[in-house]
Amino acid sequence: MLSLLLIEDDPILGQGMQIGLQQRDFLVEWVKDGLVARRQLRHGNFDCVLLDLQLPGMDGEQLLREWRKSGNTVPVLIITARDAISDRVSGLDDGADDYVVKPVSIDELVARVRAVYRRKGGAPVSELKHAGVTLDPIGHTVRLREAEVALPSAEFKILQTLMEHGRRVSTREYLERTLYGYDGARSNTIEVHIHGLRAKFGKSFIKTVRGVGYILA
Repeated sequence: MLSLLLIEDDPILGQGMQIGLQQRDFLVEWVKDGLVARRQLRHGNFDCVLLDLQLPGMDGEQLLREWRKSGNTVPVLIITARDAISDRVSGLDDGADDYVVKPVSIDELVARVRAVYRRKGGAPVSELKHAGVTLDPIGHTVRLREAEVALPSAEFKILQTLMEHGRRVSTREYLERTLYGYDGARSNTIEVHIHGLRAKFGKSFIKTVRGVGYILA
């Protein structure tokens, strides 16, 4: 499951892209401001960035140039309404890996994300491991040491997200969006699923970061 940083200030487009990509099993963090995106990319671990050019706070071109100047090689896919040849040339020269003009279908967007990720030499992790737990995202299985553990789909998805995030905290809101989409707050269901995972793997397996979210201990 690839982790994407979506930088788009249009609420309708951003929501549509986030939901569409999540439905295709991507982890999507969506920010609407260039300065917030700058901070997130500095501290986060993303497989690909989807970058709009016209942003509040700090424009996309400036962000891209700064990232590349600092040596950051994360694949960047520009998604913009600017369709002039000169804009395309400028974006690619600044370090973008691909350039897409809006509107773009989710299916094409998914294909382009996978293509730029492959060109960068990336490969999806076949198995995730932590503290004796092994998760196979392709086979959809989980083992505790050598014993297979049956998980409901929601618990599996939360565990996969936590294991992929490693030492990054997963917020409650992020886990909700991963399970239910953008408008998916579901009362205390995240806590119920976390309780279920702790019952199977131990109370200390998942740590609660008070007021923030959860992280593997």
